[in-house]
Amino acid sequence: MRRIVTLLFAVCLPVGVVAAGEIRLGIVGTDTSHVIAFTRMLNDPSSPDYVPGARVIAAYKGGSPDLPASWQRVDKYAEELRTKFNVEIVPDIPTLCAKVDGVLLESVDGRPHLAQARQIIAARKPMFIDKPLAATLEDAREIARLAREAGVPWWSSSSLRYSEIVTALKTPDATGVMTWGPGPFEEHHYLELAWYAIHPIEMLYALMGTGCEEVTRISGAHADIIVGRWKDGRIGAVKAVRPYSDYGALVFGPKKTLRSTPEMKTGYRPLVVEIVKFFQTRVPPVPNEETLELFAFMDAAQRSKEAGGRPMKLR
Repeated sequence: MRRIVTLLFAVCLPVGVVAAGEIRLGIVGTDTSHVIAFTRMLNDPSSPDYVPGARVIAAYKGGSPDLPASWQRVDKYAEELRTKFNVEIVPDIPTLCAKVDGVLLESVDGRPHLAQARQIIAARKPMFIDKPLAATLEDAREIARLAREAGVPWWSSSSLRYSEIVTALKTPDATGVMTWGPGPFEEHHYLELAWYAIHPIEMLYALMGTGCEEVTRISGAHADIIVGRWKDGRIGAVKAVRPYSDYGALVFGPKKTLRSTPEMKTGYRPLVVEIVKFFQTRVPPVPNEETLELFAFMDAAQRSKEAGGRPMKLR
């Protein structure tokens, strides 16, 4: 009976009210399905994927009028947040920040992330920035600089970093890795791979670690192959398939090769668990330096494509 009462109380909490010990979170950008999936896990104790410790209480819609993936969904998801999860929709980011302890920067479009993050940083709120961190390497580095100078903790990650593909295959003696996944482009993003191929690239970095120094990209009609050479001589590769594909990985070791299987799970819950831990501890589970190198990897890949496949050093 106590369990039932607790669940009813948590589900029926009014706007702005959280249970004892819960962190109040705000959302910037209601134009991605992630805002519904994450809020359900955080706000609905009856969900099988419920993650305790934080609650979404407010959201700012945002949206990009020139991006169909944004304007076609921004109002719909905002309304769903309001009606299903009792989330207050606010008119701007400063209003949002005044109500919350931390921010989920969820805008599906990476281009406004710098301008939006600038306001969150000015309010001194810790933030999780959903993929892509930004649309360019320069914007990504500027977000990091502003946050560092203000002492504001932040992090960014794809959910695939915490997929079973990575957790089951990760090994300290990997001599090389190949990952694959969907890699459709979006015309407004200079870093083409940041739009969707960032998922298998995140897997590559989770399995390889940092230290890439040179990238070569071979582009085809239906896929791109991106090959990185690490400072210690290891090779890591990503196949970005268009329009879509499954996710997977091969991890090469000194004696055997580990292979992913189609049954391995790739859901959001492990990421949301890490998000809550971050807001509780303010310690990024993925070092900012690794996220920035990942963006430098994609920047080098873009320059390699523009140079006809010539290898490019990371900037």
